[in-house]
This record gives sequence, structure tokens and C-alpha cells, in this order.
Amino acid sequence: MASSIETGGAWSTMEDVSLCEAWLRVCHCPMTGNEMKIFHMWKKIHAEFCEKIPDSPRTEMALSSRWKLLNKEMAKWRDALAKAMNLYRSGENRTNELIQAQMWFGATGGGKKRFTHHECWEVVKYCKRFIIIPTSPDVVLNETPLRDSTTSDSPLDSPMSEDSPIQKEPRPIGRKAAKAKKAGNSSNFNSKFLEEIARQNSIRIEMEQKRQDMEVAIQAEQSREKEYLRKKDQQRTDRETMAMDTSHMSPETKQYWKLERRDVMRRRLFQDDGPSNTDWLNDQNH
Repeated sequence: MASSIETGGAWSTMEDVSLCEAWLRVCHCPMTGNEMKIFHMWKKIHAEFCEKIPDSPRTEMALSSRWKLLNKEMAKWRDALAKAMNLYRSGENRTNELIQAQMWFGATGGGKKRFTHHECWEVVKYCKRFIIIPTSPDVVLNETPLRDSTTSDSPLDSPMSEDSPIQKEPRPIGRKAAKAKKAGNSSNFNSKFLEEIARQNSIRIEMEQKRQDMEVAIQAEQSREKEYLRKKDQQRTDRETMAMDTSHMSPETKQYWKLERRDVMRRRLFQDDGPSNTDWLNDQNH
């Protein structure tokens, strides 16, 4: 088995774009595009690719395998954009079309959850295979088209044959069936979309409530800490007041400290037994 270095490693955006440009130039050539065999088609695509990226280690099979992946994801993105445009035009949903398309792309099952090959899409979006027709029948959620099946053992399902420029168009369904299918898909998608919005709102409200509860708890803890420090500072001051030596002080200073001590006793008795125990201090004032 070839190592990742021998096969070129991870694909860069420049390589993907160059591959799409080479595929577009070869397969949509008005002179030979519809008459080439697959073998010659990929030889030409490989030559075009190597002109854009000289000395590239990518082989014809590597280009074909990479195109199979890009082709599948861009087809899903085309269908997702068509669905988003249909919903927008019908007034069923006014959400930004690209956001809506990304949600639809992730909901179709398989592959990536988000479409990331936007540079490649800009290259191929106007060719026949990927052009968006908003009025076409909708794609059903989690339904895998037969042409994308990876379980078939037929040689026609190889990476080479899937990329042939000549493809048969699927037979369109009837008008009534398309209308019923569109109505069912639209209702199902809107229901899932509204459920997701409700779930996100519920999560947001829950997080906001937790944040408010945390702020209240922090404020309460800060208040308790401040009160504890205030009482501790008051107790220290009261002890210093009660221990003050007034024997060497003047009569006026002694009277001051006497009043301070009385205030200390009043606070202490009020805290311990209530206001009624300060009556004897009030009697001493008369």
C-alpha cells in the first residue's frame, strides 16, 4: 500500500480547485467532451492538472477518486441550496439561505456535517451537472440516491465510470407526486428546524439562568465576607477601647473613653440579649 507521501498526502484547496478546473475544461469541451472514453478523459484531466500544478505526485486514479468525493459533496450542496431557495421564495422560512443550506446539507446523512468546498463550487456551479433549479423536486432527508450507492459490485460503479461526462438523466416524477413530496418534505424540514430552534433557546435560557444564579451566589458570598471582616474589625477596636489605660489622661479624655466603653457595652449587650438589657446604661445617664 502506498504511503500518504507517495500519493501526495492530504489534498490542499489549490489542488481541489485545479482538479475542478481541469475536469470542467476537459468534460465540457464542445468538440470532444461528449465523445471521449473514460480512460482518455482522465488522461486529459491529469495533463491539465499537471499544467496547473507541475511535479504533482497525484496519479490519474488519485484524481478520479478525489473527484468522486468532491462530486458527491457538491451534488449534495446543490440540492441543499435548491431546498433553501425554495423555502425562502415560498415564504416558509426567511432565515439566511446559506445557513439554511448548511443545515440541510448536514441533515441529509453521510459525509461531512458542513460543506467546506466553496472554492470548488465557484468553479463548477454554472455547469449543467451542478446548476441549481429551485423548482425541481425536493431531496428527501436521509434518502441516498441510487447513483451514490457505494455497496454495488457492478463495474459501472467504479470511480472512473461515475465521472463520465455522459450520464443519463433520471426520469422525472409526476406533477402530483412531486407536489405531495415537496409538501411532505417541507413540513418535515420545518418541524425539525423549529425543534432545533426551541432546543437551542432552551439551552440558552438554562445557561443564562445558571449564570444569574452564579452571580447571586458570588454576591451573597462577598456580602458575608464583608460582614465578617467588619465584625472582626469592630471586635478588635472594642477590645482596644475596653483595654485602654486612662489613669494618666486628663478628666476630659477619661470622660471620652468612658463614653466609648459604654457604647461598646451597649453594642455587646444589644447583640447578645436584646435592647432591654441597656436600660441600666440609660439610667446611668440621668
